[in-house]
Amino acid sequence: MENLYSIRIQGYKSIRDLTLDIRAITILIGANSSGKSNILSIFKLLNAIAKGRLKLAMSRGGGASSTLHYGQKRTGEMAIEVKLGPHQYQCVLAPAQDGHLIFTEERPGIHLDLQPSFVRDQGTSAGVEGKGRSNWHRSIDAGGNWESSLSKLAEKGDPASRQILRTFNDLRVYHFQDTSDTADVKGIQQINDNLYLREDGGNLAPFLYALSHTHPDHYTRIVETIQLVIPGFDDFTLRPMVENTNMMRLEWREIDSDYLFLAHQLSDGTLRFICLATLLLQPDPPDLIIIDEPELGLHPSAIQVLAALIGSASHRTHVIVATQSAMLVDLFEPEDVVVVDRLQGETTARRLNQEELESWLSEYSLSELWEMNILGGKPVW
Repeated sequence: MENLYSIRIQGYKSIRDLTLDIRAITILIGANSSGKSNILSIFKLLNAIAKGRLKLAMSRGGGASSTLHYGQKRTGEMAIEVKLGPHQYQCVLAPAQDGHLIFTEERPGIHLDLQPSFVRDQGTSAGVEGKGRSNWHRSIDAGGNWESSLSKLAEKGDPASRQILRTFNDLRVYHFQDTSDTADVKGIQQINDNLYLREDGGNLAPFLYALSHTHPDHYTRIVETIQLVIPGFDDFTLRPMVENTNMMRLEWREIDSDYLFLAHQLSDGTLRFICLATLLLQPDPPDLIIIDEPELGLHPSAIQVLAALIGSASHRTHVIVATQSAMLVDLFEPEDVVVVDRLQGETTARRLNQEELESWLSEYSLSELWEMNILGGKPVW
């Protein structure tokens, strides 16, 4: 697991300048329109950068005017800095004449609190500034590139670019909101679409099917966790369709019954919980799991299990959750919670401190302090 330290965002949507330290668990709370979604969307942008799809992302997102902080007349460029263990990535994006953003600077490399020998061990030929501890990074002259140069550097064997690219490629914001009749998770799915769980759970059946064969212990753990929340649930029946063995769909059965149910016969909350359990209990999680509003449609007992799953997953990866659930917040420590506010038109983020809240917590829960606006994270009228 690559240890994520922090991300700094400048000039992006409602964010003028914000640094978010990323720990094992980060629970984002805040009022509607405070900027939580903008914080999450920067990870989608990093994924688009890694995949060489920045221009496509800009087209879908409204271009530079919608992306830059209060538009390009007020903000001339945006910048992102990510620290991933010893690795660091920096980029600056500015508007082009056609309204898209282009790279004016891009720097993947190594941010050291290590000895210079670490750089030599990584196989780089660049020099190291200073003696002993230092900050070193390989600089790219972006020269107005439409897309990132990360892939090219990784192909040339640059170890920092290779690691950064791998982490960014795995960045996804999971939001299991769509449980409508036409949702992909309820439909027929390609059986080989199983490399990772998609953001909307649309390949849940083939992903579980693959786990049942390659990691049966993890699959069993997922099923047993679902049984804690869904009375009568026995197991999934995961198999190729007879009429087309390249396709499959989610089927399940109850205890002491051979009758096969389809995903359409699961409640919305049940289906979302199955997606969440699968995501958080998978054997090889990405370096960062990001979930938007996981509490949607969940019974209070399911929220308690969800919190335990997040805690368990945090021993193997980093988990960021954006939530409006007071109950979910109460199931975590103050240091896990980051309060997102919008002050004078700018999004801010502040991680809670246990010591500062000690006197309050002797009488009130975190959710009560949130409701009382002691923590912040409520609308300011």
